[in-house]
Amino acid sequence: MFSWRAEVRPGVWVAFTNAAAGNLALHVGDNPVDVHRRRGDLEAAVGLAGRPFRYMNQVHGNQVAGIGAATVAGHRTFASASASASEADADAGADAPTADAMVSLGEPLAVMVADCVPVVLVGDRAAGGTPVLAVVHAGRPGVASGVVPAAVTRMRDLDAARLSAWIGPSVCGGCYEVPEDMRRDVAARVPAAWCTTTRGTPGLDLPAAVRSQLQDAGVAVEYSGNCTLEDEQLFSYRRDPGTGRFAGLVWTERTDD
Repeated sequence: MFSWRAEVRPGVWVAFTNAAAGNLALHVGDNPVDVHRRRGDLEAAVGLAGRPFRYMNQVHGNQVAGIGAATVAGHRTFASASASASEADADAGADAPTADAMVSLGEPLAVMVADCVPVVLVGDRAAGGTPVLAVVHAGRPGVASGVVPAAVTRMRDLDAARLSAWIGPSVCGGCYEVPEDMRRDVAARVPAAWCTTTRGTPGLDLPAAVRSQLQDAGVAVEYSGNCTLEDEQLFSYRRDPGTGRFAGLVWTERTDD
């Protein structure tokens, strides 16, 4: 069910599912009843005791949604952006924010991917109490437009300190071939994205780009996952455009503040 799972701080867990957990997205033509059952099975497996994971309507933008008590004055919680028909999750649920990152004070969060970079972040609150949690959907447009630094900024607006990040499975630079003009445009914004594939063609290394953005923001990177295209235990849109989506997850064992 999991490609990786760990208690990263006392009472705080991070995990990334795999294909054995099944498709967790509603937008790929799967039976919604089956998707909701799998989501419920996942919540039961990690012991959420009735607290559901919150999902996003992911649209390859850079908006950050505050969930529950994590809403910060002056920030838009439910925002829209241009959708990519191939990977957007435009029907995650009626109560799901349209965003590519979410931040909460202890509420369980989920981000869905099948080649894009799933990022999970955890920060301690300066005054103690419930930690600040975040998930980010970092595809090529989101990396270029700074969705990862935007999520870090929102966490710090909530007094998060000692931030750490876990970069989940995603397509690697050796496999992600792009046109030369696309490589040039993205690398002009995030130089670490520039790479050459194993075939000697222009590529983008999105995991390296995300890592550089996190390091520039002073966030410790604790883990990086496998390449989705190379690992058949993971969903990959580039291997199979009709594939499902796996999830990056973060949750706490308690929600008291």
